Amino acid sequence: MRHRLTIAALLLGMAAAATAHADLRIAYVDVQRALNECRAGKEAKTQFRGRIELEQKGSLMQPDQRQNLEDDYGKKLRHFQDDYKNSRDELQEKDNQVTGAIVRDLATVVREIGAKSGYTMVMEKSTLLWAIPSTDITDQVIRAYDAMNVRPGSLGEEAARDAGSFAPATASEEPRGGGARGRSTILK
Repeated sequence: MRHRLTIAALLLGMAAAATAHADLRIAYVDVQRALNECRAGKEAKTQFRGRIELEQKGSLMQPDQRQNLEDDYGKKLRHFQDDYKNSRDELQEKDNQVTGAIVRDLATVVREIGAKSGYTMVMEKSTLLWAIPSTDITDQVIRAYDAMNVRPGSLGEEAARDAGSFAPATASEEPRGGGARGRSTILK
């Protein structure tokens, strides 16, 4: 956290020095809120929760039913458990991919809004100690992204092709700020 604040302060200082006589326009966006409130984020969250419920229902058998299955179908049960674990891992990986794709799209929208609105920089809310609410462009980002009505990840793919270096090196990298250590950022 301290490291983030130091970097944010240095960036702010560098921007101020670079634009000493120009107007300094700074905004911030709450990427986590944008991810949870944009249409694609809501759809991904609903799909993920629905899949989790289906997975959980399969494991809610009565003990006597489970014992009969173990007696009669021990091998099938072990196979089922392996499949269940694999499907759970696949679901988590898919959630991470969809979340990362949406975050990359949101970053593209933030850049476009920042450039069009003449902002010197747009920062992520989690790096700020304090900012006046009027500099929050999160709602504008959500509206703009939802209005585009694009497949999650398509804006980030276009930006990567156009800019060459925007997207992470691999598709499996998780977005910064909330998706680290294997946890889904979309469910927070």
